[in-house]
Amino acid sequence: MFSRVTDEPIEDLPTPETPALEEATTEARERHAELTELLDEARWRYHVLDAPTMSDGEFDALMRELVGLEEKFRGLRTPDSPSQQVGGPPSTTFAPITHLTPMQSLDNAFSEEELRHWGDRVTRDAGPDLAASGFLCELKIDGLAVDLVYEQGRLVRAATRGDGRVGEDITANIRTITTIPERITGPDGDAPDVLEVRGEVFLGIERFRELNESLVAQNKAPFANPRNAAAGSLRQKDPRVTATRPLAFIAHGLGLVSGLEIERLSEAYELLEGFGIPTTQHAKVVTDLNGVWEFVEWVAEHRHDYVHEIDGVVVKVDERRLQDLLGSTSRAPRWAIAFKYPPEEVTTKLLDIRVNVGRTGRVTPYAVMEPVVVAGSTVAMATLHNQHEVERKGVLIGDTVVLRKAGDVIPEILGPVADLRDGTERAFEMPTVCPDCGSPLAPEKEGEKDIRCPNQRSCPAQLRERLFHLASRQALDIEVLGERAADALLSAGLIVDEGDLFDLTEDDLARTEFFTRAARKAELDAGSGVRVLNANGLKLLANLAEARTRPFAKFLVALSIRHIGKGVAPDVAAAFPSIEALGSATQEELAAVEGIGPTIAESIREWFGTDWRREIVAKWQAAGCVLADEPADSGDALPQTLAGLSIVVTGTIPGYTRDSASEAIVARGGRAASSVSKKTDFVVVGDSAGSKADRAVALKRPILDADGFAVLLDQGPDAAAALAGIED
Repeated sequence: MFSRVTDEPIEDLPTPETPALEEATTEARERHAELTELLDEARWRYHVLDAPTMSDGEFDALMRELVGLEEKFRGLRTPDSPSQQVGGPPSTTFAPITHLTPMQSLDNAFSEEELRHWGDRVTRDAGPDLAASGFLCELKIDGLAVDLVYEQGRLVRAATRGDGRVGEDITANIRTITTIPERITGPDGDAPDVLEVRGEVFLGIERFRELNESLVAQNKAPFANPRNAAAGSLRQKDPRVTATRPLAFIAHGLGLVSGLEIERLSEAYELLEGFGIPTTQHAKVVTDLNGVWEFVEWVAEHRHDYVHEIDGVVVKVDERRLQDLLGSTSRAPRWAIAFKYPPEEVTTKLLDIRVNVGRTGRVTPYAVMEPVVVAGSTVAMATLHNQHEVERKGVLIGDTVVLRKAGDVIPEILGPVADLRDGTERAFEMPTVCPDCGSPLAPEKEGEKDIRCPNQRSCPAQLRERLFHLASRQALDIEVLGERAADALLSAGLIVDEGDLFDLTEDDLARTEFFTRAARKAELDAGSGVRVLNANGLKLLANLAEARTRPFAKFLVALSIRHIGKGVAPDVAAAFPSIEALGSATQEELAAVEGIGPTIAESIREWFGTDWRREIVAKWQAAGCVLADEPADSGDALPQTLAGLSIVVTGTIPGYTRDSASEAIVARGGRAASSVSKKTDFVVVGDSAGSKADRAVALKRPILDADGFAVLLDQGPDAAAALAGIED
């Protein structure tokens, strides 16, 4: 949830001029009072109760509005204002501890302009020495800030941030985190007299999911997100409970240090690591603001590759002497700032849970919510996968829920805000019959979590979804065949199943309003009917004519054989280049092909073992569809220079779509693989490449850029290997 005050309150970003003192209007005073009450309540729930009811984005927006009022009407800014506070007051559950040095917050930047504004001020105030110091950039972990104090190498106490001066004594609970050492010594067996370490306690993403699942199984309310799970775990009265929670710790700063000389914060991290105290493995020292921004952009692209949640990047002046020179405000150091990424979590109301029947009959619950903007788009629905997932997350219809949309990832409900329940919420019950055809629902195999509609041929929902699927770009790319077109075909009874699709005629389409328009006078005079095909009807017939000659791999995707998507289909088509060859292959022959395996082999045999599915193939072939990759004329065939090679393409390659890049590889005998492994022969990395490029580096696989890809296609693997720096 929000960490806008505890971790980085908004203030002291420089402005060109300080506005003249202006008397606050009655309206401004009332709004300021309202904002103060909302923010104080939210901060109390977040920092003290570990039960937040407001999202990051909501808190940030309110805080920025408050700061805006105080910038315009300076008289509204008092020491009690939320903009002047650090965190929340310490809880009375634990004994108070006064920090050896104040545990300050960080100011925020939300844009490149604000970040550079801060950097320009620091550059001006620090002078020419800043170039030699540089900036230390690191991930901003979304956890709970804590303070550890070592005396003569022994951990003597630990505390939460609290209000920045006084925190809560959590020493007993901190001792349960196995990665935090009880004693520290240097290489020579010595230890500093006093070492005050600041860092973040957090719960990894997968550990958070496991914890929530166990809480729901015990009929306990789950945590809303990993940060609150970490805070709640660390504030357990019984340390034995904390010990059962898989908490982790990473140091990110120092307080008081006595008996040890440390010139740079980056050096301090190395020393702490030598003491056995965990430090970040993702920090980087850069020389200027351009380097800072490059780091910010790189982390944004890889934001979801880390084991823990992050919500930004922290930038610090590396040299401690310059840190002292730059000093601090009452709450935040001037030598550091947190760049915050747009929030990806919001709260909204879960209005209902309904089910969708997919093309293979799988019945999937999905959430219907009050529309909310998250990660730049409006979201009103989110998948819940299956009944087990609904139970695991512990959500009830009517809950306020935490919704996350990580970049382009499908929206996901993390969990409920249990403290906002009023008793009107109700549990979701999975239907026992198909909502579209009334067939009894059941798992296909014993022990499966998913339930399915067995009416695979005639269920309207399954047929509709199969039509959408075969019309997609990864299949036959029939542009006009969307939701409304499919409904029109089904409502008019023009198709019983997808086998009838390629038999559609102009007269058939003329029976539906979606594909027709009123005939003009000239058309009526020429003998046409009252209605003639419109652009949709003409386009559909043209699309179907083009689709009849798609590559065999495209037809394999279109057939909705379970587990065969665009990644696997080329492998299947390469091994069995016609529908006859595939239909007659044994399960053993199928499983022996690289990329297929026993599960896919079983799906293929099961599909061809069904009469009505074989009829689809027969109908398509009778309508002129070519379900085979016919051998090309010898003069036209491309040399099979990539035969036996596994090649992964990631990112954007100029001149290619993802599909056309894969087709270029397959046309030369290669395999267009979807994931990087030790068996991958080449990884082609284009613009905006993701984690596959990182994995290629980690596995030391040959990497090619766009030019290298052209060489691979035109000249073969030997020439490409030379570009990739590979020796025979």
